[in-house]
Amino acid sequence: MFKHLLLPTDGSPLSDLAIQKAVQLARSVGAKVTGITVMPEYHLVSYAVESLQDTRRQFEVDARRHADEYLSKLSAVATQADVFCDAVAVTGDHPYEQIIATAEQRQCDLIVMASHGRKGIKALLLGSETHKVLTHTRIPVLVLHPEADR
Repeated sequence: MFKHLLLPTDGSPLSDLAIQKAVQLARSVGAKVTGITVMPEYHLVSYAVESLQDTRRQFEVDARRHADEYLSKLSAVATQADVFCDAVAVTGDHPYEQIIATAEQRQCDLIVMASHGRKGIKALLLGSETHKVLTHTRIPVLVLHPEADR
């Protein structure tokens, strides 16, 4: 069965729900988990070069704070369930690429993600990191839909 699950989180309630379910799965099959959050790259165009460094530093501090918050929640859920958990925060413009790369590097055999359940034009315009992971990886992906418990 599965021995190592990758759990991406963006701190959203749906990610939190996926974490709960994934940790339950990991516990039931004796697997370990790795949590990942992808921090955005800093991008800014400005003519005032001196303001860029302060803005960049603050952006990085805020991104790291959010990442630490998301991953500490994940770690707490795993610890409470007595599941071994490692957590990593990475930076990238395309979260799906970082999710797949981390799953491969850490030899995960399942990626567990939430789906926001967007349909129609919202799905087209907003895209879906879950969909991108599904279409670009060879590692199995378990997608948890927000309405699955209803």
